Amino acid sequence: MSWYKVLPPSMEAGAALAIFVVCFALILHRKIKITYLSLGAAALLIALGIIQPDVAIFQSVDWDVLAIYWGYGLLSFVFGESKIPSWAAAQVLARIKKEKYALLFICVLAALLSSFMANPVVVIMLAPLTIEIAERVKGSLFLYLTSLAISSNVVTTVSMVADPPALILAMATGMKFLDFYWFQGKIGLGALSVIGVAVALATLLAQFRHLNGRVDIKEEMVEVDWTPMALFVLSVLVLAFIPMRHPGAVGGGLGVVSLFLGRKKLRAMLGEFDWDTLLFLVGIFILVDCVERVGLLKGFTDWLSGTGLRSPTLYLLLITWMSVALSSFIDNVPFTVLMIPVCNNLALSLGASPWPFYFGMLVGTGLGGNITPVGATANVLACGMLEKRGHKIDTLQFMKISVPFSVAAVLAVHLLIQLIWL
Repeated sequence: MSWYKVLPPSMEAGAALAIFVVCFALILHRKIKITYLSLGAAALLIALGIIQPDVAIFQSVDWDVLAIYWGYGLLSFVFGESKIPSWAAAQVLARIKKEKYALLFICVLAALLSSFMANPVVVIMLAPLTIEIAERVKGSLFLYLTSLAISSNVVTTVSMVADPPALILAMATGMKFLDFYWFQGKIGLGALSVIGVAVALATLLAQFRHLNGRVDIKEEMVEVDWTPMALFVLSVLVLAFIPMRHPGAVGGGLGVVSLFLGRKKLRAMLGEFDWDTLLFLVGIFILVDCVERVGLLKGFTDWLSGTGLRSPTLYLLLITWMSVALSSFIDNVPFTVLMIPVCNNLALSLGASPWPFYFGMLVGTGLGGNITPVGATANVLACGMLEKRGHKIDTLQFMKISVPFSVAAVLAVHLLIQLIWL
C-alpha cells in the first residue's frame, strides 16, 4: 500500500520529535486523557505521511501484548469473584494474633495476587479487610492503606504477566513465561525480583515493629470457586511449554473463556476492564515505532554512548536509577516501549549483552512509580479511599513509607543483576 507524503524526508525526523515531545509533555501534565493523546499523536503521524497506516496497524502495534493483557485483565475479574483471596485471608488471619503480622500478611497477599492480577483490582479487593483490621485495633489507616498499595505494586517484574511493562519486554524480546525465572543458564529477572520483594517487605516489617496490638478475627466459611485458578495455571503452562508464533492467542482464548465464566456479570466485567490502557498502548506503540523508524532513538543512543563512559556497570547504574527517577512521574508503559530499543542499541555500541540493561530498566520503571502518591494507580486508589474517610494526604509521610520500601527492592535487584548478569 502506497501512502502520500506531506513533508520532505529531511523534515520528518524533526516533525516526529516535535509530536513525541508535545505528546509526552501533555501526558505528564495529565489535563487531557492520555488515551486521547497517544491515539491523537499516532493519527497525526499517519496524516502527515510519516508512517503508513498499514505499517502502523500491522507492524508497529504488538497485538500479542494487547491480547495477553486483555485476557489476563478479564481473568482477574473472575478471580476476584471466585472468593479465593477472601478464603486465603480468612484461613490465615484467624491464626494471627499480633497486629504487625496481620498487616504484613495483608501486604504479602497483595504482592502475591498482584503477580497475576491488576494492582488496582487487588487494592479494591483487599481494602475492606485492611480497613476492618485497622479499625479493630485502632491503628493508623494511613499506614495500613499505604502499605497495601505499595505492596501491590512491588511485584511488577516477578512474572511475565504481572504488569504491562514486563509483558511488553517479554513480547519484544521473545521471552517465555519461565524465562523470567531461569534464562540463558542464569537466574532470571522474576526470581531476582522475588528476592527484591522479600527485602522490601522486610523494611515494612521494620516499620511495623511497634504494632503489637492484639488482633481477634474469627475464621469464616467462604465458598470458593477454583475454576479461575485452574484456568490461570493452564494458561501459564501453555505459555511456558508450548512454542507458538503468536502467544497472544493464549490471551485471546483466556479472555473468551473468562467472559463465559463471568457471563452473569458481563456488563460489570466489561465496564471494569481497563480499556483506556489497552487503547493507550495502541497509540504509544505507533508513536515510539515511528520515532525509531526516523532514526531519533539511534541518535539518542549515540548521544548516551558518547558520554565517554565505556563501563557496562556504570550504564547499568545510570539506566536503573534514571528509570526509578523518571517513572515516579512518567507513565511506565510508554517509557518501557521507548527504552527497549535504547537499551539494545546501547548494548551494541558497548559490545555488551542487552539483558542487564533491559532488566535494570524494567525494575527501575516498575518500582519508581511506587515512590509518590500519584506515581501508580494503586497508590491513587488508596489515597482516594483515605481522603473519603477524612484523611489528608501528606506526600512526605507517604514517602517515609514508600521510599525505603522501593529503594530497598530496586537496590537488591540491581546488585543481583550486577553480580549475575554483568
